[in-house]
Amino acid sequence: MEVSRGSGITRRRFVQMAGGLFVATACGGRGTETSGPGADVAPAPSSSIVAPSRQLSGDLRILQWSHFVPRHDEWFDAFATAWGEEVGVNVSVDHIDLAELGTRLSSEIAAGEGHDLVEVLSPPSAFEPSVLDLTDLNEEARQRFGPQVELCTRSSFNPTTGKYYGFCHGWVPDPGDYRRSMWDQIDLPNGPSTYQELLDGGTRIRQEQGVHMGIGMSNEIDSNMAARAMIWSFGGSVQDAEENVVLNSPETVEAVDYMARLFRATMTPEVFAWNAASNNQGLIAGEFSYILNSISAYRTAQQANPEVANDIFFTPALKGPAGTGLASQHVIPIYVVPNHSRNPDAAKEFMLNLVANYPAATYNTELYTFPAFRDTVPDLDGWLARDPFGSVPDNKLTLLTDAETWSTTVGHPGPANAAIGEVFNTFVLPQMMARAARGEASPQDAVAAADAEVRAIFSRWRERGLVGGRD
Repeated sequence: MEVSRGSGITRRRFVQMAGGLFVATACGGRGTETSGPGADVAPAPSSSIVAPSRQLSGDLRILQWSHFVPRHDEWFDAFATAWGEEVGVNVSVDHIDLAELGTRLSSEIAAGEGHDLVEVLSPPSAFEPSVLDLTDLNEEARQRFGPQVELCTRSSFNPTTGKYYGFCHGWVPDPGDYRRSMWDQIDLPNGPSTYQELLDGGTRIRQEQGVHMGIGMSNEIDSNMAARAMIWSFGGSVQDAEENVVLNSPETVEAVDYMARLFRATMTPEVFAWNAASNNQGLIAGEFSYILNSISAYRTAQQANPEVANDIFFTPALKGPAGTGLASQHVIPIYVVPNHSRNPDAAKEFMLNLVANYPAATYNTELYTFPAFRDTVPDLDGWLARDPFGSVPDNKLTLLTDAETWSTTVGHPGPANAAIGEVFNTFVLPQMMARAARGEASPQDAVAAADAEVRAIFSRWRERGLVGGRD
């Protein structure tokens, strides 16, 4: 259900909220005061409004997801309203479930009317013909705020057309989440560091402690990310840097074979029917020794099951046979301005103001969303070293300080082009993994079938001139 927010909040109320007069809470501002080491290390950063470079007026209708941290939406809606009052724009913000964003954007584009500014959480490359080129906005942002994180650029820029189809203002790391007490019993208190340790350790934990592992192979976001991380870390990829399809490789076959063995040794068939919340729920309930997810599951556990939360720790991307490891960014918030937008000038000015206030944005996501422009949040490493939201110990998130070095975009090693977007949105890779894990196809046959499907997708988008490479 869509809910409209952002009305009835005065500028004074906004300044109070943004200035940190509300006590920081553990677990997404869900109504309990933070306690424990690291509580209230830093006050919430204040927000400010930058004078626009042009005269603005009219309405600005924004659509984005209902954040899992309620305090973020409270801050954002107040910020948007105050900005509009200051610059003479009537701003309204609508929030919907993240799974509905793509469908809603598609329907508005088909109707030729709707919101002026829409935030999606995966690269919106397939919408390029239907949205404005934001090259001017991206260039202005780099001039104001410094370099953009590369994975953010590759998630919003099409090198084939030279067009920025979106504006990426942040990104979310995707570490491994593990239960330290369980891994400590098999002499790996810091969790697995390689896929071999994940298999060996997860097998022992299931046999000796009766606890399974939770890595999905279904049509949902975490399964998408897990499949990509595994393929990259084994040396494979969907495309190369020049956007040629290279999925059918010995490295990909090895990764799929590994996933099948991991499933048989450590998991149950429920992973084939998961939704995006399933691994979170299982980890919080104490049912899994390891999942692949952002810190969202952990933040929720801090309130729902503090004992489990204190036992949850994190790993960077696991290393494959060659000793290297990569993880995909989790969600990646990117704004698009549909061609039907009635107020693109206001949309662009709003996005610049949001980036200018990214310390408050990151803080109010409880360190979930990292800045696309690193220099805008100079306190981030300090917050990760001493979590303001009640981690025990308070330095639990320190490993995320170098998350950029082991994170990449869904199109790695190429851009997140429209074909990659379709492969992502149709869940080709987790379905490939699932066919092999269920024994419906050999790893070789599963990869060959997926490769044929991917080649057809790339061919269609090449015919439209939106993807490089060759058939």
